[in-house]
Amino acid sequence: MLEFAFVISLLMTLMLGIVTFSRAFNIYQSITRAAREGVRMAVLPSCASCGNSYLDPSTGVTEANSTVFSSYIAPALQAANLNPNAVLNYSESVGWLDAGDTDQQCGVAISFQYPYQLDLPFTSQNLTTIDIPAAVQMRLENQPSGGTCP
Repeated sequence: MLEFAFVISLLMTLMLGIVTFSRAFNIYQSITRAAREGVRMAVLPSCASCGNSYLDPSTGVTEANSTVFSSYIAPALQAANLNPNAVLNYSESVGWLDAGDTDQQCGVAISFQYPYQLDLPFTSQNLTTIDIPAAVQMRLENQPSGGTCP
């Protein structure tokens, strides 16, 4: 009986740790998908001849009040039962992408963080809050001519 008490407490701790980190990974996947939805819609032209109406290429958006965020990212977060108002350090920009090679491409990059609080079940203690990052970049559909990027 004593051995069972030691083993079951160790197994329950391990199982609760797996569930906690599985939820953190689920949040990571959900916010990455939401960022991908936003970038995908931001790079598509709104019509064949008028360019893109979702982004203002002259300025980078650093607040979560843009058209892309409110129309595409926030609904994707809500579909995953995440609060869009909890998003931290939102950044949306148009420029040269970091492709890691010499072939530069113009595109859109969106990044933000979402807080997740690690806690111990059955206790009143909260371990810490971690900010799970999401960063997505995608090239523009209509590459600008002349080697310039908006």
